[in-house]
Amino acid sequence: MATEKQTGVVLAAAAHPDDIEFMMSGTLRLLKQAGWAVHYLNIANGSCGSATMSHDETIRTRTAEAREACRHLGAVFHEPLVDDLMVYYTPELVARLCALVRAVKPTILLLQSPQDYMEDHSNSVRLMVTAAFCRGMPNFATAPPTPVWGGDMAVYHALPYGLRDSLGQPVAAEFYADVAGVMADKRAMLACHRSQKEWLDVSQGLDSYLNTMTEMCGEVGGQSGQFTFAEGWRQHLHLGFGPAAFNPLAQALGSQLIRNPQYPANT
Repeated sequence: MATEKQTGVVLAAAAHPDDIEFMMSGTLRLLKQAGWAVHYLNIANGSCGSATMSHDETIRTRTAEAREACRHLGAVFHEPLVDDLMVYYTPELVARLCALVRAVKPTILLLQSPQDYMEDHSNSVRLMVTAAFCRGMPNFATAPPTPVWGGDMAVYHALPYGLRDSLGQPVAAEFYADVAGVMADKRAMLACHRSQKEWLDVSQGLDSYLNTMTEMCGEVGGQSGQFTFAEGWRQHLHLGFGPAAFNPLAQALGSQLIRNPQYPANT
């Protein structure tokens, strides 16, 4: 007998506007279609993402673009907290992020890869893992003060941008999510970040913003051996988050998520 699909709350948290769209938004769309409430957070506001606009104009533009993408997804938007390159592992920022985790109460927490090409990405992961770990600790003070929440949670890490770590080594997925049916939505969400196409063309030599994302999903789909387009995920060790066998992403997506049989067991 097929297992009934689970619904709940998912929080996607990444460093900058468009990071979620590149590596997570297909899975978020699948969860939304499955009945999950979706929350969307960029920790940084995108302040450095322009070669032509001022600091404040860049923030206004990129926040508006992120809000537009979030509306397309049908998610709850949470305001960014710091400027780009200010995503540091500090007690103050952990306290603010833990308050958000306690308020949102996500069963699924989607984060970037711990190994990625830039420090804002890696630091966002460290911050969010600690913020989630402290969610049920009464003696950890959050900002603003927020009642503790000790519910079970599963933390999943997306693949790094470019599918390689900062030393150029390939990063294998533990799970593959079939996003072929939602690629139009994923492209539409990324297309909301119009200012970033111009910025990345200049700063990183990307000739096609949307095609770069599509090609990465195609490469991950090929790695899955089953899907045309896929997003890859690795599950964080369960200690401090939930039971050993707790895998709500698999319960939510059913046949749309498969495990890489060659990925090392995390037991």
